[in-house]
Amino acid sequence: MPRAATRSRNSGTDAHGGTSRRKWPALLTGCALLATPLTTAVAPPAQATRQTGSGTSYVALGDSYAAGAGIPNISGGLCLRSDRSYGRLVAANLKPASYTDATCAAAKVGALTTAQTDAGIRVNGPQLDAVKPGTGLVTLTIGGNNLGTSDLGFVDVVLACSGLALTNPFGAPCRDFYKDTLTKRLDAVAPQLADGLKRIHAKAPGAKVLVVGYPSVVPDDPRTCIGKMPITTGDIGYLRTVLGDLNKMAARTAAANDATFVDTLTPTTGHDPCSADPWIEPLIPGRPTLPLHPNATGERVRADAVLNTLRR
Repeated sequence: MPRAATRSRNSGTDAHGGTSRRKWPALLTGCALLATPLTTAVAPPAQATRQTGSGTSYVALGDSYAAGAGIPNISGGLCLRSDRSYGRLVAANLKPASYTDATCAAAKVGALTTAQTDAGIRVNGPQLDAVKPGTGLVTLTIGGNNLGTSDLGFVDVVLACSGLALTNPFGAPCRDFYKDTLTKRLDAVAPQLADGLKRIHAKAPGAKVLVVGYPSVVPDDPRTCIGKMPITTGDIGYLRTVLGDLNKMAARTAAANDATFVDTLTPTTGHDPCSADPWIEPLIPGRPTLPLHPNATGERVRADAVLNTLRR
């Protein structure tokens, strides 16, 4: 992984479990050392009906889960955009007239309208600047980073749960710690996401807008993570509920704002970080990607979900 990718964008903690971004460099360095090249060829997504066809301008927006962050080959500096992201795979299938990748790792919903910076240096412009009047397709995955206080987002929460496991190994200390904090953060994200969708429609009235959900970052059955993830089974169940609430919020907001929600949790279930065949990697990835993020196979499966939605 490029050395620049480990630079801190945020530091400090808060009273609700915010994990310092300064802890990320060591984690990512370890991931880079342990990551091995993919040995299985990634099959191209199934062909989609050209309802959103070769004359369409396609724009991809969102955070690291949209950027395919950490999967080689990477471009875009600290945005860590992968040439195997679901957006790139969808574009390769649809062959649009143009494809613009405005995704960026660590993006929160505010990054749709405000430039992303790192230590005062501009990392990415406002993502909605990429949407033009003639844009015909927009995909968007965003909101998960708003759950945390650092740029790690949902991973920030998972790391906090990992630390709290030592205080009560047989309970749900993370759930007890956060109480209703994460619910309140999701409640605050919904109107921001709605505003972003309205702005997309205003800028590109003819665009088809897809809100792509988050994959199976934690399993349905918490017992499968025993000995594999340093989090109590009670808190694995809690995190699955938080992930479900995040996707439900995105689906409701999409439906209320003339957008279509794409479920990527269901097609990746059974291939979570604790499974025998993970498409979302664990805290120390075995394949090149960021912790708790899809690997190349996971991105292909998510691309298939997008293409299947476009067929309907």
